[in-house]
Amino acid sequence: MQDVSVLPLWRCLERRGGPDVYVTEYFRVHRDSHPEKEILRSIVDSPGDEPVIAQMIGNDPEHLLRTTKLLQDQSDCAGIDINLGCPAPTVCGKQSGGALLKDHDLVREIVETLRPTVRGTFTLKTRIGFETPEEFEALLALFASLPIDGLAIHGRTVREKYQSPVHTDCIKHAVKTLPFSVTANGSIVNAETALGMHRSTGASGLMIGRGGIRNPWLFQQVRDAFSGIKSHTPTLRDVREYIFELRDEIQASGDFDNDTHLVHRMKKFTNYITSGIHEGEFNHALRRSNTLALFEKICDEHLSSDEVFPDYPAEDGKLFCGFKKLVA
Repeated sequence: MQDVSVLPLWRCLERRGGPDVYVTEYFRVHRDSHPEKEILRSIVDSPGDEPVIAQMIGNDPEHLLRTTKLLQDQSDCAGIDINLGCPAPTVCGKQSGGALLKDHDLVREIVETLRPTVRGTFTLKTRIGFETPEEFEALLALFASLPIDGLAIHGRTVREKYQSPVHTDCIKHAVKTLPFSVTANGSIVNAETALGMHRSTGASGLMIGRGGIRNPWLFQQVRDAFSGIKSHTPTLRDVREYIFELRDEIQASGDFDNDTHLVHRMKKFTNYITSGIHEGEFNHALRRSNTLALFEKICDEHLSSDEVFPDYPAEDGKLFCGFKKLVA
């Protein structure tokens, strides 16, 4: 996830169990681009022993090839992933990300150009269509014919962004159809929804984004759930510790002109973390804070207790939506 799947967050996740595989923010690839140093550093200085996949976004096969070579020369990334799913209007407006789903010939050209050069795994991240799920059948035929090692599927269309239930039937169909591994993505917010996604799709892997930012214990909770082990139940005091630890990691990683800049950076994370806590009052207060002292005071007021951290976020149609369908 752009601007939030960053090395300071990874360090906090790793101390709480962490994922089995990390995927970078996407490297923006165009004619004049060079691999962004901060994203590259997340591979080079990755906090654990888990493999790290370098994700790229772009639409020019030759520039993507050039960047693939640079990434492999400058890091020990375990593989290359091409983003075909980002729904951001600025990205799609440049005919990258999710917009590539409208140009099957270009997707094929990109994959066939890069395949001989990729030394590790070569994967794609996709959605089930640009406008409607009816596009997915043709996309499946395309993907099945490509020389890739796996496919991660966010079970919504580009137009649906993050604001609809996940089309688990499409992911299930892909699992049965494609000759390589399929990873399911979308609305996995706790162990119960992870089990529900796996039960509904049969996918060989689960990709977690927003849910893992909100709940850094989630990756270990999911592993425990699949193993039948009782997991740690975090409290609001644990969440306070996580937020302050993330603050310290971010502060140490960047050149912040003042505390206000740091607070604004932290809000990119707390928008997710606070979901479901105190009916939105906590996040509303944090969003109005403009000094580090006030930000910390609000955290102390809402999180200095042994109240259990809510297992589910708020289903608000913006950050988190559609997860109830995974446990129905």
